[in-house]
Amino acid sequence: MSTGRIALLGAIAGVTIFLGLPIGRVRRPMPALKTVLNGIATGILVFLLWDVLAHAWEPIDGALSDKRYASAVGNGVVMAGCFGFGMLSLVGYEKWMAFRLKRKQVSIGPGAAAVAELRPHPLLGTHGRRLALFIAVGIGLHNFSEGLAIGQSAAGGELTLATLLVIGFALHNATEGFGIVAPLASESDRPSWAVLGLLGLIGGGPTFVGTMVGRSWINDTVSIAFLALAAGSILYVVVELLAVGRKFDRKVLLTWGLVIGVILGFLTDAIVTAAGA
Repeated sequence: MSTGRIALLGAIAGVTIFLGLPIGRVRRPMPALKTVLNGIATGILVFLLWDVLAHAWEPIDGALSDKRYASAVGNGVVMAGCFGFGMLSLVGYEKWMAFRLKRKQVSIGPGAAAVAELRPHPLLGTHGRRLALFIAVGIGLHNFSEGLAIGQSAAGGELTLATLLVIGFALHNATEGFGIVAPLASESDRPSWAVLGLLGLIGGGPTFVGTMVGRSWINDTVSIAFLALAAGSILYVVVELLAVGRKFDRKVLLTWGLVIGVILGFLTDAIVTAAGA
């Protein structure tokens, strides 16, 4: 298959993430809708966490079964280290941002403070927007590994498998776009289309990049590293979203959202699994 066609497959798989982003422009949704959106996004991410860790562990488990203990230990260390870094780095960054914002509020005068508060950073100015960015980063790392699978299949001449993978990942990415913007539902100011576009590029762009890398080169250790980084960042966001959901004090709606989100994850992943079979 030509390079142009392989690139087109990667672009199609990644671009569908933009389908779920416009919901971030909904103006001040009702508390019940906020709760359900938060729950669905959390459910999708819970599924992704399981999916990512399962794929990261697979080559390690295979190495143990084949008694290739050196490979298993090496990749296991990579997985553990990247998982910890993926989560703890976001914890550290969030604490640093909170300290920086607090220090800025103290240092500027009343008039300047009013101007600063009216013009927050488009991506980092609020907790909800930082969560959306963190989700996009975690999903982007995950989608890079999906792109590797598409590129590898296409380069090997397995056109049917590559096409089915594109269809499955495209459906999957459509739900991920919704998960990215869910934290923005609690924001009083709607994000601009430029911000939504940037979030989409961060989350969906790596699918295309991974496809181009996978067509010529793939390595288990690299794939494990990206998957583990994604898992760590996704787990951090899941914890944060659950904390946000509890503030709505609508446990039943939140639980229904979680169930729906997990089911959506399994339904869209079923096509990918069928293709792999």
